Amino acid sequence: MATTPTRLSKQARREQLLDTAVAIVRTRGADGLTLVTLAEEAGVSRPVVYGHFATRPGLLLALHRRLDERHRAAVTRALRSAATGADAVARAISTAYFACATDMPELGAVTAALKGSPEMEAVRHDSADRYAELMATVLRPYSPLAPKDLGLRCAGVLGAADALAAELNRRRATDDETVAALTGLIMGSLGSGAEAGRGAGPAETEAGGAGAGLGTGPAGSGAGAETEAGPGA
Repeated sequence: MATTPTRLSKQARREQLLDTAVAIVRTRGADGLTLVTLAEEAGVSRPVVYGHFATRPGLLLALHRRLDERHRAAVTRALRSAATGADAVARAISTAYFACATDMPELGAVTAALKGSPEMEAVRHDSADRYAELMATVLRPYSPLAPKDLGLRCAGVLGAADALAAELNRRRATDDETVAALTGLIMGSLGSGAEAGRGAGPAETEAGGAGAGLGTGPAGSGAGAETEAGPGA
């Protein structure tokens, strides 16, 4: 039986629900996450959960956006502190990417649960575009390629990164092996004539600009002071 929910702002309630959803996916898998199980675990009435997410796919999409934003923010932070040089930047990207794959296995589970959803396809393409843009921005000082060509190569490398993350999560490769493999792929994508030491470290220059527009806060921010007036808030 649901307990009487503590009165929170609408945004604070949403964050609480998404935190609870992450915990459910981590312990029970994505199949264990429904609007009903979320209400029970969060200690709120079902109308509160329905008011925030409406449907299970809506909940999964909101959770995916939140985890994806956290993943991208972690990569951005790692790049801001990366040493100068193509190899150092490539290794920073790889290390942060797989650290997130290990620390946030829920992202892969939620993605799989939404497979085939038209809404998810749009979200997935948007996420891939943002990652490719971030990677191309920080690698541009080290590549002689035209921006469009480098961007295409970064998109291809990210596809390989997802495959490597799957190998890591299946324990068919170690952290060091996947980091080394992705670092090599990134270096190979820079094009002939790339200089490992050229440029003023993108961690200090371009990464900040690229990260600024990534939307690194939780999904749905902006409701702020709006409070729950009732179960449907």
